[in-house]
Amino acid sequence: MRKTIALTALICVGASGVAMASAYRIPEQNIDSTAKAGANIASADRAATAYDNPANMSWVDNGWLTEIGLTYIHLTPIDYNDARTSAFDGSSKKEEFLLPTVFVVSPSYNNFRFGFSITGPYGLAKRWSDPYPVTYAKKFELKVFDFNPTVSYKINDMISLAAGARLLLAKGTVRNEGMTPAGVSFSRDLTGNYETDWGYNLALSVKPIEPLNLSVTYRSNVDMGLTSDATLTTNFPSPTVFTSGGNVDLPAPAVLAVSAAYSWEKLTMEFTWDRTFWSKYENLDIRYNQPLTNPVLFSLFGSPVPRNWDDTNAFRISASYEFNNTFTGMAGFAIDNNPIPDETVDFSLPDSDALLFSLGGRYKVNDTTEVGLGVLYDHKDSRSVSNDIAVGEFKNAQAWLVTLGFSYKF
Repeated sequence: MRKTIALTALICVGASGVAMASAYRIPEQNIDSTAKAGANIASADRAATAYDNPANMSWVDNGWLTEIGLTYIHLTPIDYNDARTSAFDGSSKKEEFLLPTVFVVSPSYNNFRFGFSITGPYGLAKRWSDPYPVTYAKKFELKVFDFNPTVSYKINDMISLAAGARLLLAKGTVRNEGMTPAGVSFSRDLTGNYETDWGYNLALSVKPIEPLNLSVTYRSNVDMGLTSDATLTTNFPSPTVFTSGGNVDLPAPAVLAVSAAYSWEKLTMEFTWDRTFWSKYENLDIRYNQPLTNPVLFSLFGSPVPRNWDDTNAFRISASYEFNNTFTGMAGFAIDNNPIPDETVDFSLPDSDALLFSLGGRYKVNDTTEVGLGVLYDHKDSRSVSNDIAVGEFKNAQAWLVTLGFSYKF
């Protein structure tokens, strides 16, 4: 299904704003995942397992499990220092977001359990106001929500399988403008509406011995077919306003996670490796419904832009400890690589490798109710690049996630 959505920028717009993990993927979607730096696959044991690892639904407490959450995301400004001239320097604006989530797991029905989740696994935004960066990313915003019904089947006390359907709902906005030293101006404005695309997910959990859980999860690639109404302008060779429908394909990449968790009396440790298949994103090819004949607009917006992203690995480790009958503490650490080669880094997504640190906890109010808090700090490396757009250094990129949640079972 096609999406009515704006998804490009001036010459080399990437696929999204700066997100919490590599490129525009956000793995941390609930209390436990935020508090454990994304290492909540094999150890997932509450309602959010419907999203993180639906095969584990077979192992969680019987009955209806529910959780609602709200994540506050803060992105610090990114500073760019150009090696050619300080006139090209700039700083992005800080970004702040609220991301709501919902998770539900059903009771067991003849070894089947059903789950449902609403999450926001891709997106965020980037805005610049300085003259040179504005040429490439005055405003870029992408919102993607994932509606994910799942079902698990417990084959026996050792093995559980799960599968689900994913309905992605997305919307985006892109604005760019600029002027050459000779006085030639240009701009592009694309704004879209929410539309949908489909994917699937699979999961397997195996308990060879009671304290050990081995899990594999897979989320399919979803090729989001994105369309928009575009308005392009320039003053050369004469004042021109070009309007047209257009379309572009953007991947929501496949993700494979392999995870192991081991529990002692009160302590559970997890190690997770996940691979995000960003190499699906080879180029950004905007296709307009009408011919783009103006020479300035065609030179800027008329040709495919190479992206050539690489598949990436993330390594995550977490620990949770039951201090008493009412409080469980959690902590996590992750190393997350970025997929963007130096040749295609630009202002829309000046991503770099990251280290993630997290803490959190859950408080048991009574036998049916819990409240929780997770905090994650994402520190991104400074990155020096030299390509057709940026010759300099991006630095000071940081992000904070704070997730509050309420869990209820009945």
